[in-house]
Amino acid sequence: MGKKLYVGNLPYSATEQALTDAFAQCGTVESAKIITDRDTGRSKGFGFVEMSSDAEAANAITKFNGADYDGRAMTVNEAKPMAPRENRDRNNFSRGGRY
Repeated sequence: MGKKLYVGNLPYSATEQALTDAFAQCGTVESAKIITDRDTGRSKGFGFVEMSSDAEAANAITKFNGADYDGRAMTVNEAKPMAPRENRDRNNFSRGGRY
């Protein structure tokens, strides 16, 4: 069991501090991060919480997976490593030069 947890189906009103406070019931929270949209700054409805030990992480999964958070059933499980993404050219230029 990893220490980093994926927390999904969060309401857009959720804050990193509120997430930290909730997960602190299960142990020491090393970090809490809600993922936001790069352009709008609005929450994407999920985030990550890092617990200080595997046992605390397992306890948090047991306690919070499916638990109600402002009317929404949270999804909490072990975070998987991010899959490599293909290199995308953001300014619509081809790799060989400009058009």
